[in-house]
Amino acid sequence: MTKEHALKILADTQEKLWSLGAAMGLISHDGNTVAPKDAYIPRGHIAAALSEQYYLVETAPEFGEALDTLDEIKDTLDEKTARQVYLFKRSRRESERIPMDEYVEFNRLLNDSAAVWHEAKEKSDFPMFAPYLEKTVNTLIRFAGYTDPDKKPYDVCLDKFESGLTVGKCEEFFGAVAPAVKKLITRVCNAPKPDTSFMREYFPVEKQIKLADRIAEIMLIDRSRFAYALSEHPYTTDCSKYDVRVATHYAETDFGSALFANIHECGHSLYELHIADDLQFTVLGGGVSMGIHESQSRFYENIIGRSNAFSELLLPELRAIAPSQFRGVTADMLWKAVCDSKPSLIRTEADELTYTMHILIRYELEKKLMDRSIRVQELPECWNTLYREYLGVEVPDDRHGVLQDSHWSGGAIGYFPSYALGSAYGAQMLSAMKQSFNVDTAVANGDFTQINGWLEDRIWKYGSLIKPSVLLEKAVGQPFSPQYFIDYLTEKYTELY
Repeated sequence: MTKEHALKILADTQEKLWSLGAAMGLISHDGNTVAPKDAYIPRGHIAAALSEQYYLVETAPEFGEALDTLDEIKDTLDEKTARQVYLFKRSRRESERIPMDEYVEFNRLLNDSAAVWHEAKEKSDFPMFAPYLEKTVNTLIRFAGYTDPDKKPYDVCLDKFESGLTVGKCEEFFGAVAPAVKKLITRVCNAPKPDTSFMREYFPVEKQIKLADRIAEIMLIDRSRFAYALSEHPYTTDCSKYDVRVATHYAETDFGSALFANIHECGHSLYELHIADDLQFTVLGGGVSMGIHESQSRFYENIIGRSNAFSELLLPELRAIAPSQFRGVTADMLWKAVCDSKPSLIRTEADELTYTMHILIRYELEKKLMDRSIRVQELPECWNTLYREYLGVEVPDDRHGVLQDSHWSGGAIGYFPSYALGSAYGAQMLSAMKQSFNVDTAVANGDFTQINGWLEDRIWKYGSLIKPSVLLEKAVGQPFSPQYFIDYLTEKYTELY
């Protein structure tokens, strides 16, 4: 096969794969937001048909021959094409080792699993969801055996979300961060608490929607390519930089829940909205890893959103939307309230300090599920035990415990460590960013041009062009170190408490 013919096949195939992937993503988004409850039944057939087509296109012999041809002459290829070939060869190699009928059935399972999880969470009924999770775990272990039998199954899962991540690296990371966080939690729990009463006053949904729109405007998000929707669990989905969607929910007596969830998801959105035009509709047209992706969402949610400077910027906006609620509230009071730290039940609403412990619990449970040292049926008891041990809280029911997250229902076992890594990446990015300009001044002035520009130039525009570890090192000027995260938390919570 000639180089020109191989390049043509590469271009045509990845356009088909992108289109199929985007279609599946949009159908899933519809199912999580506006579709009626029983729409999961036909959606299962659609998911099966589209995933079968995806499999057939990706594993087509002609595509394999084109990739082999280009790989043999990779030194003659430009950077983008070489990276495309590498990523497709890796993905295709995994797909070829999984029988198509099992691949299709797994996608059907995940469709049904997501629907059952929603109902099980509403009813706080883990036994309803357990059979689906058990099938998911068994399938992932079996697939790991097909694709990389020399690795631990959980290592295979971790690598899908953060390239190169292993149990060993997780142990090293949490081994450094968790003891420091535990010491800080103990100190904070013994300190006087700030006034947070105004955070729990009635704040109508329509006003929270206005606030969400204003936050997106402040963060310089292009609304012609971005939209909000309602869902049980906040998340971001995209099919290109031209169509990015955030799903969120609102609580009228806890406006901070939606506020910071929306800032988090806007961080994800900014990443996708600023990937270079020439990477769109290709395998390079999305975020490079979930660790890097979560570094952006956690950066905006916590490092920016829960900063003293942002409280100065936010308070006038709150007063304009809900004047009576924030009369008498100062920027310093707001900052201390939004940073209030105490052990809690729900990960998505946890404060920045205790959040790492929520992730560590999920990591420990996933690791044990994947090496079969615990069974799915034991998860609620194990979950509740770890929450008691790590955070000192009692879990009242499955809804507020093992069923609170959507990730396992979608087969995303191995995703959770990305949140903690992302938080640590973000702290190191902040340190590097401060060497270029005064971040606090920019935030207090509502000027996100410099912040967004720094991240676009070093992270966003590259999409998946550069390996995550290399991208991070290029952005901050040195290899990753969790010490920046430890120092950041120590400095911030020492000042707060």
